[in-house]
Amino acid sequence: MSSIKENLSQIKEHLSDDVTLVAVSKTKPLENLHEAYNAGQRIFGENKIQEMTQKWEQMPKDIAWHMIGHVQRNKVKYMAEYVSLIHGVDSLKLLREVNKQAKKHQRTINCLLQVHIAEEDTKFGLNETELRAIAASEEFQTLENVHIKGLMGMATFTDSETQIRREFKKLKSLYDSVQNDFGTLSILSMGMSGDYKIAIEEGSTMVRIGSSIFGARNYQ
Repeated sequence: MSSIKENLSQIKEHLSDDVTLVAVSKTKPLENLHEAYNAGQRIFGENKIQEMTQKWEQMPKDIAWHMIGHVQRNKVKYMAEYVSLIHGVDSLKLLREVNKQAKKHQRTINCLLQVHIAEEDTKFGLNETELRAIAASEEFQTLENVHIKGLMGMATFTDSETQIRREFKKLKSLYDSVQNDFGTLSILSMGMSGDYKIAIEEGSTMVRIGSSIFGARNYQ
């Protein structure tokens, strides 16, 4: 079985300098994270705020922590002190809460707006109309402690490369078309272990990879 260091090295061979790798470390023990850290990885993604906070407290402080899961508004306060990027912002209400908690820590928190591109009902996200409505809203203009850095989306879980590519193309097109609405966007987060190569071909600048680095997840 290959090591985490070897896995990271193999993945990075497929990434150009303008694609950022988020190592998805959810459910993984600290020794796995330390191995990735010692191999040079500095960006980790978690999907549960409590677990991420525990790891933040115990890991080196030069790590950028990305919240990649669905965010409940009442949990934002627990990560506002340290979170580097929130991937799954899917409402103005959530942005309002992030702004409020960021202000308490005298921070500006970077966020990605999650867009629903999959042909599944299980994924969260905004449609194009909702996305543009946030950009146009007066309240959004007053949120001084959040910074929209880009968009995020997840393709359908399917073996159809044609469908995955179509969904990523749709998100890239939307990303290009809302640049002026949000100021300059720099992050298009799409692609995971099973489809990141397609995502990069379609314009992704950030990929979220877990099992291809750390092995299969343990959900016990």
